[in-house]
Amino acid sequence: MRYARLRLSMPSGLKVTFRSLKYKNFRLYFSGQSMSLIGTWIQRIATPWLVYRITGSTFLLGVVGFAGQIPTFLLAPFAGVLVDRWNRYHILVATQILAMLQAFALAILFFMGIIQIWEIIALSIVLGLINAFDSPARQSLLVLMVGKKEDLGNAIALNSTMVNAARLLGPSIAGVLIATTGEGTCFFLNGLSYLFVIVSLLFMTIDLSKLEQRKGNVFKSLKDGFNYTFGFAPIKYIILLLALVSFMGMPYTVLMPVFAKEILHGGAHTFGFLMGASGVGALTGAIFLASRRSVLGLGRIIPAAAIIFGVGLVSFAYSRFLFLSMALMVVVGLGMMLQMAASNTIIQTIVDDDKRGRVMSFYAMAFMGTAPFGSFFAGSMATMFNVPITIMVGGVACIIGGLVFARQLGKLKTMVRPIYIKLGILSELGSE
Repeated sequence: MRYARLRLSMPSGLKVTFRSLKYKNFRLYFSGQSMSLIGTWIQRIATPWLVYRITGSTFLLGVVGFAGQIPTFLLAPFAGVLVDRWNRYHILVATQILAMLQAFALAILFFMGIIQIWEIIALSIVLGLINAFDSPARQSLLVLMVGKKEDLGNAIALNSTMVNAARLLGPSIAGVLIATTGEGTCFFLNGLSYLFVIVSLLFMTIDLSKLEQRKGNVFKSLKDGFNYTFGFAPIKYIILLLALVSFMGMPYTVLMPVFAKEILHGGAHTFGFLMGASGVGALTGAIFLASRRSVLGLGRIIPAAAIIFGVGLVSFAYSRFLFLSMALMVVVGLGMMLQMAASNTIIQTIVDDDKRGRVMSFYAMAFMGTAPFGSFFAGSMATMFNVPITIMVGGVACIIGGLVFARQLGKLKTMVRPIYIKLGILSELGSE
C-alpha cells in the first residue's frame, strides 16, 4: 500500500516540477535554448583557456572578462528602456543572430591562424554589447511565454535548470575538444548551436499586441525605472546583494584556468571538471527551485545561498586536491544558482509589467554588469598576491553580504506581503 501511494505521488511531483512546459511557446524556447546554451558554455570555457594559453597572463584573463561584460554595465539601463519601448521578441531574435555571427568570427580567425589577443578582446566587447540587450529582452519575454503568472517562478527555475544542464555538459565537452581539436572547434560549434534557438523563436506565436511600443523621453523613462527599482526596498536589497556577489564572488570563473593549471597542476580536462562540478551544484539548486509550488519562502533562501556560496569559495581556496576541489565546486554552484534564481523569481513576481524591461536591465547590470569590474579586480589582485587569496577574499565578502541581507529580511517580507495578497499568493497558500 505504501509503495502504491509513492507511485501515485511521483507523477504529481513531476507535473509540478515541469508544469511550465505545458505552454507551447515555453516548450519551443526550452528545447531550442537547451541546445544553444551547450554551445555557449563550450565557448565560455574555450575563450579564457585560449587567452591563458597564448599569453600566460592572469591580468589579461581579467581584461578579457572585463571587456566582455563592461558593455552590459554601461548600456543595460538604456537597453532596458528600449526593451520596454520596442518589440522584445524582435530584439531577442536579432541578438541571437548577432551572437551566432560573433562565434563564427572567432572560429574563422582561429582556423586562419591569425587570432590575436586584441581580436579576442574586441569580439568579447561585441558579445557584451549584444548581451546588454539580450538579457533584459529575454527576461522580459519569459513572462509572455507562460499563460499564468503563478507559473512564472517555475519557468524561471526550469530556465535555470536548462542553463546549468548546459553548464554541466558544456565544460566537459569543451575540455575534450580543446585537448583534441583546439579552441576553434568550440567557437564553431557554438555558432551552429544558435540555429536551434533562432528556429524555436521563429516558430513561437507571441501575442504582439502585448508588446506595444511606448514613446516619451528616454532619460525620463530611465529615471522612472531607476526610482522604481531602487525606491522599493525589496528589489533594491536583492539587486545590491546580487551585485556584491557578482563583483566579489563570480570572478572565480575567470581564475579557474590558473587554479587548474598552477594550483592543481592539471590541464584543460581539470579545468572542465571543475567547471562541470560547479554546474552539478547549480543544476541541483535549479531543480530544487523548480520543484517548489510557490514563491513563498524564497526570501529566506537568498541570504542563505549567498552564505553557502561564500563558504564554498573560502574552502575551495584552501583545497589542493582535485576531488575535494570538485566537491567544493558543487557547493559553490549550488549557492550561486539558489541566490540568482530565487532573486530573479521574486523580482519578476513583484515588478509592474510596464517597468519589467527596465528593472530586469538593472538585474542584468547587477549580475553581469558588475562582473567585469570584479574580473578586472580579481585579475589584478591575483597578480599582486595569488589566486587562492583572491578567491578567499571574494568568499568572505559574499558571507558578509548574506548576513547583512538576512538582518533586513523581516522588514522586506512586510513590504512584499501586500503585493502577494493582491496576486492571490498569500490568500491561496497561506502566510510565509
